Amino acid sequence: MTDIENMTDAKAAARLKWLAMEIALHDAAYHGDDAPTISDAEYDELRHENLALEEAFPHLIQPNSPSMRVGAGVSDAFAKVAHRLPMLSLGNAFDAEDVTEFDERVRRFLSLSADDPLAYTAEPKIDGLALALRYEGGKLVEAATRGDGRTGENVTTNARTIADIPETLSGDVPEVFEVRGEVYMSHADFAALNARAEAEGGKVFANPRNAAAGSLRQLDSKITASRPLRFFAYGWGDVSALPGETQEAVLKTIGGWGLTVNPAMTLCEGPEALVAYHAGIEAQRATLGYDIDGVVYKVDRLDYQGRLGTVSRAPRWAIAHKFPAEVATTVLDDIEIQVGRTGSLTPVAKLRPATVGGVVVSNATLHNEDYIAGIGGDGQPIRDGVDLRVGDTVQVRRAGDVIPQVIAVDLSMRPENAEQFVFPDTCPQCHSAAERVEGEARRRCVGGMICPAQAVEALRHWVSRDAADIEGLGIKQVEAFWQDGWVREVAHIYTLEANHGEALRTREGWGEKSAANLFAAIEERRILSFARFLYGLGIRHVGRTTAAMLGRAYGDWASFEAAMTAVAGGDEGARETLLGIDGVGGVLVDTLASVFGEATTLDRLARLREHVTVEDAEAVAEGGVFSGKTVVFTGTLERTSRAEAKAKAESLGAKVAGSVSAKTDYVVAGTAAGSKLKKAETLGVTILSEDDWMKMASEG
Repeated sequence: MTDIENMTDAKAAARLKWLAMEIALHDAAYHGDDAPTISDAEYDELRHENLALEEAFPHLIQPNSPSMRVGAGVSDAFAKVAHRLPMLSLGNAFDAEDVTEFDERVRRFLSLSADDPLAYTAEPKIDGLALALRYEGGKLVEAATRGDGRTGENVTTNARTIADIPETLSGDVPEVFEVRGEVYMSHADFAALNARAEAEGGKVFANPRNAAAGSLRQLDSKITASRPLRFFAYGWGDVSALPGETQEAVLKTIGGWGLTVNPAMTLCEGPEALVAYHAGIEAQRATLGYDIDGVVYKVDRLDYQGRLGTVSRAPRWAIAHKFPAEVATTVLDDIEIQVGRTGSLTPVAKLRPATVGGVVVSNATLHNEDYIAGIGGDGQPIRDGVDLRVGDTVQVRRAGDVIPQVIAVDLSMRPENAEQFVFPDTCPQCHSAAERVEGEARRRCVGGMICPAQAVEALRHWVSRDAADIEGLGIKQVEAFWQDGWVREVAHIYTLEANHGEALRTREGWGEKSAANLFAAIEERRILSFARFLYGLGIRHVGRTTAAMLGRAYGDWASFEAAMTAVAGGDEGARETLLGIDGVGGVLVDTLASVFGEATTLDRLARLREHVTVEDAEAVAEGGVFSGKTVVFTGTLERTSRAEAKAKAESLGAKVAGSVSAKTDYVVAGTAAGSKLKKAETLGVTILSEDDWMKMASEG
């Protein structure tokens, strides 16, 4: 999991943007193409990380946030079906603590004490394809996939070929009843299908889920009929009446009508019983005969479900308790060193390709030199103090990071000639010294902009969305222009047309129109806000929030630059003024002094200022109820977005923090508020409901 606590706004924004795109691609692969490229555990970790980042950085929530989406778009190959009631996804729990928090959230919402009875149904979470079956007068009239949760694909003809799905229900069935469940394929049937396909030279499926989804979404129903598909009912959607007052009672009735309900479903009282059930199912996982990726818990009483309702893309009354991520064993073939924008040297493991949860991986993060040596961040040994050496047999896990992580070493397989890895003390890109400051985990190249890696990354940072946001000037273009010597520092971006305009217009892959569009985009970014300009400089420890904070403190760029130059020159009064700003510490002060004390940096900045105008920082309200206060938002806000709420708080003079501490003045708790709310209660911090917050904010 990403180190959220120490993450800057810039990194968080970039990570959220990447997560939104990455999850959308996996949604399309999973729901649209029936060909997932990562395991369910890895996908869950991506969503879990996205939610955690959004909670810590609510002002950075993406417009296309995965937290607001369910499934993927509908294929044009099928007729569309609008779900009368949305087919929602489920929130996730990953350990016993998460399950306990879920139970506590439910009890708080329902105003139940810890001693009040509260039952849950628990059943295996089938790894298949969600399907809604609409029965009218007891007869099947429509079958639709989940799709994006609101619109699915009409697969009625194909669904009729599945033996577990009856054409007509028996018994006293309501006039309208939509059964929801999962289409899947058993392990035995999957093995037989692949064996037959291989013998006939046909398509071999990667796993039962792919086979089931691909079979159900065939344009030729005869192909679907030839595939051994099965169906478990787990719930319902649009109904004219319900034959029971609990989840368990309704599902048992559905089973009596002729549909198959998972016989492993049971009733549990309290989180301890739920966790015990999860452990029991996990132990039976290999013998169930079908794929599962966790257990689903649902509040049993339907009146409670109705009161709890839904939030975002999931119901409040249900949660999926997932199984841990998978690991794989492979060989560490090499260790390479990569250089980042701020000069940090990051070791990367080059692995012998191995499949982890259905994905072939060949790279893994090794974090820093201590990680290679087997030393943790607190100085304590990790992996039992075992270091990493080229040639080692290692265990690898993918659990939410951009690339996988090496988690264990098999010493019994270590080659006799394997040598300890010596971390370089010079930069592999420019051969400048790579120094490690006391208290920091990483070495950093001191070459600055003479280092090709740092120079290119600095340019990429300047044109990024949260900095200058120059459309059409992406990673590939920046690297190409740098290689050609056209753009070696940020100021060169603004002289690109004057110096290389004609050459670009005739360059392969470009043309009159594309070059004109790029130059127009650059022109649009000659006036920048204080926060964007300062953030775009890529100074360590200066994220978007810090840049905006410094802007509010100094007002305009000339005042800020003069103050920083004074700090760099040893002016104690200027230093104390900077340190007196809430949120500014010694590390940031030293960094700013170092940057504004370098003649080369000041020369580059002066050249850039010839082309870019920096707007004065926006003034904030003073004297209001939130002026100078620290506010934390947690849970889901129903009347406004997190981004809007944070912007409003900052406009009223508040500092919006991502975590609760003794310095927090207010915690605004939306629905499904979790650990932050608990910590606020423990610390005695003032807790506001969303209504309280809206009222106070409107009054200023």
